[in-house]
Amino acid sequence: MAEKILEIKHLKKSYGQNEVLKDISLSVEKGEVISIIGSSGSGKSTFLRSINLLETPTDGEILYRGQNVLDPDYDLTHYREKLGMVFQSFNLFENLNVLVVAQTTVLKRDRETAEKIAKANLEKVGMGEPYWAARPKQLSGGQKQRVAIARALSMDPDAILFDEPTSALDPEMVGEVLKIMQDLAKEGLTMIVVTHEMEFARDVSSRVIFMDKGVIAEQGDPKEIFTNPKEERTKEFLQRFLN
Repeated sequence: MAEKILEIKHLKKSYGQNEVLKDISLSVEKGEVISIIGSSGSGKSTFLRSINLLETPTDGEILYRGQNVLDPDYDLTHYREKLGMVFQSFNLFENLNVLVVAQTTVLKRDRETAEKIAKANLEKVGMGEPYWAARPKQLSGGQKQRVAIARALSMDPDAILFDEPTSALDPEMVGEVLKIMQDLAKEGLTMIVVTHEMEFARDVSSRVIFMDKGVIAEQGDPKEIFTNPKEERTKEFLQRFLN
């Protein structure tokens, strides 16, 4: 039986009178790659940020391995350790140390182990030894994003959330970051990806979710969504890509 990592039930998020998320339910199984697509303002990023509680949902439940993380008694540190996040703006640090510090302070790994894991993950994303002492200002956007992915991997997460990870990159760097994400998907990493990269959504995802006006308007198998969308709004959104 598939292992359920996350179950989101009737999630809502409002800012004053503005209801950005309207009753969203979704379950995420181990090894799934879920791409969330939709127009700007459809609620995609708010949904992702609500999943890892960078935004506090107005209503609903988020169950992580069966426990509601919105319960006042729940240990949120544990939840955040297990849910990595890669942002569009890198949110980087000064050199290798932070890859190590997060592990030693949060996961209580000894420094030697933490450094070993950090270096292995940097190697994995194509940022080997020459880069280990580099400062972020010496790195390209694509390299920064690869370091950000290595940082998330170093926490040994159950899943990683990607919030438009290529939107701040030059076109030639988009490919290198998507290639790493594709490799991670092949390794079975559970990923939830808000993206405008339709080829990635179609070719790499196990499921595609189309959001519109704060709801999941349609979801399903990528090939089905891209070749035969059921909803008119999905058809309109994909029209440009399909042409």
